[in-house]
Amino acid sequence: MSTVLKIENLSKSFLLHQQAGARIQVFEGLTAEVKAGEAVAVTGPSGRGKSSLLKLVYGVYRASAGSIRVLSDGAWTDVVTAPPRGVIGLRRDVIGYVTQFLRVIPRVPAEMVVAEPMIDRGIAPEQALARARMLLERLNIPKRLWHLSPMTFSGGEQQRVNIARGFAAHFPILLLDEPTASLDEDNRNRVLELVAGAREEGSAILAVFHDEQERRRACSRSIALG
Repeated sequence: MSTVLKIENLSKSFLLHQQAGARIQVFEGLTAEVKAGEAVAVTGPSGRGKSSLLKLVYGVYRASAGSIRVLSDGAWTDVVTAPPRGVIGLRRDVIGYVTQFLRVIPRVPAEMVVAEPMIDRGIAPEQALARARMLLERLNIPKRLWHLSPMTFSGGEQQRVNIARGFAAHFPILLLDEPTASLDEDNRNRVLELVAGAREEGSAILAVFHDEQERRRACSRSIALG
């Protein structure tokens, strides 16, 4: 499999304006790469920048130094230097991001929340909705809730809607930040099955798992921070 994500000499620090301008160095000189079809775990003690690394790859945070290059349509794009419109395009077509927190527009039905990434790609709404409903059912979201806004759901149900949304469309690169946190054993297993399916479809996965057993089950190797 070919490499689709290259991280080179990446550094990130935060400037704390409300604490006399103190600077916190999260990590420095990080170099790594991820190939298509492989899942790599990001490990390290709490506070060492695991979630920050995923946010850097997704373009939420700006790197202090270094590059994050992703392969898109046969060409490499550096997330660090890409213009905002370019980052938005990468998020639509190349880089998926799944967290344990759901952030959506109120009053949008759960099935449309899940279908939206596919519709944005040009997939017909009915086809997108069919896959969205399949994923909601697979993640144990009751059918009676599909037409309701997930903002009214329990925390666990919201997390599963967010996971369904993240796996709805195929992304060449998929970032997973604690996707199984707070889920029961059955739903954790279902999420891990989705991870395995994404790998079989060729997604390169960079993931943070709190549980070591789940991490070993989902990922083939790891990147240690700190």
